[in-house]
Amino acid sequence: MKKIINTNDAPSAVGPYSQGYVAGNFLFVSGQIPFDPKTNALVSSDVAIQTKQSLDNILAIVKEAGFEKEDIVKCQIFLSDMNNFAIINEVYASFFGSHKPARAAVEVSRLPKDVDVEIDAICYKAG
Repeated sequence: MKKIINTNDAPSAVGPYSQGYVAGNFLFVSGQIPFDPKTNALVSSDVAIQTKQSLDNILAIVKEAGFEKEDIVKCQIFLSDMNNFAIINEVYASFFGSHKPARAAVEVSRLPKDVDVEIDAICYKAG
């Protein structure tokens, strides 16, 4: 089974891609930037608030696809400044609690719309 996932509870795509894509037991969530889904505008210049919004956007897509937060098995975090890593890590840890998906975090030279953080996710649900 393959299915494109779109929800009004996450920002609309800013390019030729889907918010999420179910392929079999997997859900691939496109990178989410810290935009408010209602306004499609940046939520704040504060990196902690940006991180929380990016994660909330991921969760909205995950739920729209019929998955749960605990089904997230891998995240990639792209940040514009590695000096923000501790702040981002704290928000990330609080969001996931005892659930600890595999993860990568890398500094990049620039992100879409000049945000400070972008996060994507892969989910798996046993058939």
